[in-house]
Amino acid sequence: MTSSGDERSDGPVVVPPSACRPAPLAGDLRVAVTRATRRMRLERSSEQITDGQYAALAALANRGPMTTTALAEDQHVQTPPMSRTVGHLVDAGLVRRDEDPNDGRQTVLSLTEAGMTEVKETRRRRNAWLAQRLAELDPADREVLARAAVLLERIATR
Repeated sequence: MTSSGDERSDGPVVVPPSACRPAPLAGDLRVAVTRATRRMRLERSSEQITDGQYAALAALANRGPMTTTALAEDQHVQTPPMSRTVGHLVDAGLVRRDEDPNDGRQTVLSLTEAGMTEVKETRRRRNAWLAQRLAELDPADREVLARAAVLLERIATR
C-alpha cells in the first residue's frame, strides 16, 4: 500500500500525492477491495454453503425468481456448473424449482423462506463486522469512506 504510516494507527490516514495518481491508486484500491471482500466473506450464517452458492442465493434475493440459465448469466458462469450449484441449494432446502408459467419446459428458481433467512443473516453478520471496523475509525476517515462508497458504486456501474 502506498499510504504512509501504519494503517492500524489512530487518527486520519495521510497519503502522499503520488498515491493519488490513477495507476498507483488503481493498484491500491484493487488490493484493498479484494482483501476487504475476502475478509467479509468469512462472515456468514452457515459454513455449509460455499461462496458461490451464497452468491446465487443473494442474486435470487436481489433480482427475484429466474431460470438457471439466467442465474448463470447473472453470475458470469456456465449453465452446467450453475445447475450443480442450484441442485445443492435445492437439496439444502434453500431454493425451490417451480414450473415457468409462460413456458412449461422451463423451471424458475426462487428462494425458500430458509434461503431468504440465510441471505438476511449473512448480510446482517457482514454488516455488523464492517460496522464494528468502521466504528474504530476516526470520523474524518469514515467520511472519506462514505464518499468512496459513492464513487466506487459509480465506477462499478459504468
